[in-house]
Amino acid sequence: MSPKLTFLLEDLPRLLTELDPSTPPAWGQMNVQQMVEHLTDAVLVAAGKIPVNLLTPENRLPQMVAFLFSEDPMPQNVKNPMMAETPAPVRYPDKETAIAELKRALETFQQAFAENPEREIMNPFFGPLNYNGQVQILYKHAKHHLKQFGV
Repeated sequence: MSPKLTFLLEDLPRLLTELDPSTPPAWGQMNVQQMVEHLTDAVLVAAGKIPVNLLTPENRLPQMVAFLFSEDPMPQNVKNPMMAETPAPVRYPDKETAIAELKRALETFQQAFAENPEREIMNPFFGPLNYNGQVQILYKHAKHHLKQFGV
């Protein structure tokens, strides 16, 4: 298992469990639970369970993919056109339930590629990505939001 996949499957849920739900974000408006639920949605997009359209112009995809596979972090306060100005209300009763749903989504992600290792799934910003590309965006995205809450 790659270090990034190990991080997603093992370290991320542990770090989120240890994160105090009242921790304020260094930027943005989401609280901890909203962030966990947002990460869950991203995993479900990567698993092909939430279909999305490509938002990046085709001629910009090579630059976007180069950024994706770079060590450069996602910028703070980057605008996500798929999200409203104000964060969505929480869907689950508490952070623990939200983390359990994130773990379930990660299992769904693994299963989606176990059934078809060669498949590519559309990412709205980076285009069609194979398994390694999806792991990369999920890792980069998770690190971005952990940093947002000081982890």
